[in-house]
Amino acid sequence: MRLRISTVLAALVLACGGCLRGDGRADAELPGYRQQVAQWRAQRLEELRASDGWLSYTGSGRLKPGRYRVGSAPDNEVRLPGGPARLGILTLDGHERAHIEVAAGSDAMLDGQPLQAAELVPVQAADERPGSHIRLGTADFYLVRTGAVWGWRYRDPDAASRRDFKGVEHFPVAPEWRVVAQWHPFPKPKEVVLLTSIGTPLPAEEPGEARFEIDGRRYSLRPVLQMQESEDRRLFFLFTDRTSGRETYGGARYLFASAPRDGTVVLDFNRAQNPPCALTPHVVCPVAPPGNRLDLRVNAGEKVFVSAY
Repeated sequence: MRLRISTVLAALVLACGGCLRGDGRADAELPGYRQQVAQWRAQRLEELRASDGWLSYTGSGRLKPGRYRVGSAPDNEVRLPGGPARLGILTLDGHERAHIEVAAGSDAMLDGQPLQAAELVPVQAADERPGSHIRLGTADFYLVRTGAVWGWRYRDPDAASRRDFKGVEHFPVAPEWRVVAQWHPFPKPKEVVLLTSIGTPLPAEEPGEARFEIDGRRYSLRPVLQMQESEDRRLFFLFTDRTSGRETYGGARYLFASAPRDGTVVLDFNRAQNPPCALTPHVVCPVAPPGNRLDLRVNAGEKVFVSAY
């Protein structure tokens, strides 16, 4: 899985003159705010329901150097949840290279061409390169690499998890959880190592710290940089709070924020969302670092997702 979260950000409400309370939270209401959050939720649901969304992942596994039979038949070492009974032979050598020899009649495609044999490039965490995706009809099989750990993924747009998706439960929209924090940039981004949901390390950079008060108590969160196609650098917060592991996903909730403006950054917890690994067991994602564990209940944003798996 790539660190980049596949999400379309709705327009964030920026800090404005006269909209701060003494504790750093916004006034009880902002013009059009509830409608903006509703629109963001609708966009979020569209992304989750998309044919290439997280709910389309139906298979995964880890790989070590060796030779694997791949296909949907029960006797394959890499058993796919769909596709041909015999896709072929996958070889992962000790020099971090992967090669596949495809069985006749599999109808596998790579880069729009019938596949017979090929070196496979894995999708890597925090890497924008697409990797080698083998098309099996409408489904997709590919390799992934998170640090030194190799694995495989299978994505099916016709998955029952996607087809039967009813949505995600939320806390009621509460404008007071649109927090305007003071932004304290670091002279130089600090290199940190996040842990993923499978315990593997993931290098990242923290550009600064957002500080705020809730009910007279001080809190802080440190984001990691989230690169976009433009030069705009959005901030990506991974946090837990007292609802985590009960009403919300235990590993983290994700919160994206626009670049700081006039020394402040808006933390709109009504848009806090589940990470991909809360939606499917077939992807890997970073979890909240120890410094981003808030000692309060954040009764805003998405609640824990309950699925069939």
